[in-house]
Amino acid sequence: MTIQWFPGHMTRARRQIQDKLKLIDVVIELLDARLPLSSRNPMIDDILQNKPRLIVLNKADLADASVTREWIEYFKNEGHLTIAADASSGQGIKEISQLAKQLLKDKIDRQIAKGINPRAVRALIVGIPNVGKSTLINRLAGRNIAATGDRPGVTKGQQWIKVGTDMELLDTPGILWPKFEDQNVGYRLAVTGAIKEEILNVEDIAFFAVKYLSKYYWPRMQERFDLGEQPRDFDTPDEIVAIMEAIGRKRGCIVSGGRVDLEKASSLFLRELRAGKMGTFSMEAPF
Repeated sequence: MTIQWFPGHMTRARRQIQDKLKLIDVVIELLDARLPLSSRNPMIDDILQNKPRLIVLNKADLADASVTREWIEYFKNEGHLTIAADASSGQGIKEISQLAKQLLKDKIDRQIAKGINPRAVRALIVGIPNVGKSTLINRLAGRNIAATGDRPGVTKGQQWIKVGTDMELLDTPGILWPKFEDQNVGYRLAVTGAIKEEILNVEDIAFFAVKYLSKYYWPRMQERFDLGEQPRDFDTPDEIVAIMEAIGRKRGCIVSGGRVDLEKASSLFLRELRAGKMGTFSMEAPF
């Protein structure tokens, strides 16, 4: 299955970001802590040019903490100031404004030395759909300004939002890229809900997740669905189907003839996974 999703508003958003760059002091790049590389738009570096950037690994409460620490080290080695956060609970939010200003310290110090009163820092928030941009903005602003939702594509336009007296945020719609060269990137994004399910084969996405989690997080799946021992060969399609059928039976996804409704079982599995009911997990690691 080939996964592509590039609605027209994303093309417009790319042009609008480029048009607004001259007004921006610092960029806050929001990534999904469960899959930082796959949720990082490869076009962003070209779009943003050399603007100072703070990377925020959002939804850290849903990610494997040990893997997230590896990602912070990875981005640090690439020269990026990085922080783990959870916009929903507020974890790490206070540090974001401080770190954004830290990136501009030299510029601010030069202005003060010249007797110039620094204006509010203008920050651009970017990220793919459903990564939590609107939730982060509402947390930073301390009020519900940006529309939020647990589905991709909620934000359709741009808006300036004041954060106290020393920062202004520019929200943008989430931007995916036109083509996934590595289809595993598309699958990982689909597992976490960054791509609209209407365009997907839910069984393919669930089977991809089951294969990965069976390898790296089997105890979580075993406990959640009361499964048996870890399969010796979970790379085979038959074994993945057998695991999904076992999950379907545990959840009552049965149709006439005693067969498992794999589509229903797949949807249920993905809902529970995304809701954190199987504990924390990461879909990729840097090392």
